Amino acid sequence: MKQALTSQRLFSLDALRGFDMFWIMGADEIFHKLAEITNKPVWESVSNQFIHPDWHGFALYDLIFPLFLFLAGVATPYSVGRQLEKGKDKQGLVLKVIKRGFILVLLGIVYNNGLELKPISEIRFASVLGRIGIAYMFANIIYIYFKDRGQIIWFVSLLLGYWFLLMFGSAPGYPMGDLSMEGNIVSYLDTLIVPGKLYLGIHDPEGLVSTIPAIGTALLGIYAGNLLKSTAVDKQKATVVKMLLIGVGLVVLAQIWNIFLPINKNLWTSSFVLQCGGISMVLMAIFYYIIDVLGYQKWAFFFKVIGMNSILIYLSGHFIDWRYTTSAVFTWLGQLVGDPYNVVMMVVCYLAVKWAFLYFMYKKKVFLKV
Repeated sequence: MKQALTSQRLFSLDALRGFDMFWIMGADEIFHKLAEITNKPVWESVSNQFIHPDWHGFALYDLIFPLFLFLAGVATPYSVGRQLEKGKDKQGLVLKVIKRGFILVLLGIVYNNGLELKPISEIRFASVLGRIGIAYMFANIIYIYFKDRGQIIWFVSLLLGYWFLLMFGSAPGYPMGDLSMEGNIVSYLDTLIVPGKLYLGIHDPEGLVSTIPAIGTALLGIYAGNLLKSTAVDKQKATVVKMLLIGVGLVVLAQIWNIFLPINKNLWTSSFVLQCGGISMVLMAIFYYIIDVLGYQKWAFFFKVIGMNSILIYLSGHFIDWRYTTSAVFTWLGQLVGDPYNVVMMVVCYLAVKWAFLYFMYKKKVFLKV
């Protein structure tokens, strides 16, 4: 049913964030299990899209992290931008942004290592939340002090600068521009400047240096947020078309750049930024058009419930044994379904338990925000 918009908040933003987190919650396991059970090429192909490539290459699963960061950028004009419009002091806003970034870095360290006391050498400091925090922080500082043109200049400069770093640097003993895990300059610099341990010893997919282009991912989201926020009601469809064209254009540029600089999530290469940014722009346009322009919201409520508490559900796995709860409540249902599809049913139940928890928090208006 079509539903009129009632507030300036983008329903589509929360819904798309929830759609993104739905896969982090474990929905990808449905396809992995179907591939294992059936051995059918169609399910195996879909399942492979939910596995990160070992190094170069791209799968849809690679989109989840940058899409979340992109959406954090989309929210900026609606949060920080609104504060600027009210005349809030820029320095005060910067301090808030830095505080939020610092909290996310700390939460990332806790997520990786728990609350156990360890020697620094055994602690992994780099993290998904840490990258989001740092990239969000710098992108928002750029947003606060620079207008649209300045933000675009920053975006282009970050991607080109990072490309030059990769092309004209390397680890000692490797040829200039080496992009292997052992020979690339980015991973080598991380071994020198990042304290503690790296995820793969000589490389960390959430390392510090590769966070530089991730700032560009957040800036792309800010650009989309600026477009949406400044759109008059009678220009909404034109904005959707513009976003679709920009998104497709970015993906095309990514494929061209891929010839010279491989798309690589581990290094968050500049071509990877364009690839994920383009797809994210297209998804944002589609969700915005269906939900906020046409007003069809009810179908997306399922995802909105997830999106409103995305940080909470991401962290929850370290504090709540979801699989134990699922087994305790739904083992009987798996038994009724029987082999071999009981494993798929239990994944569905696992997701249902998580969603029910988030729905309870939503109804109680309890949201984890930083």
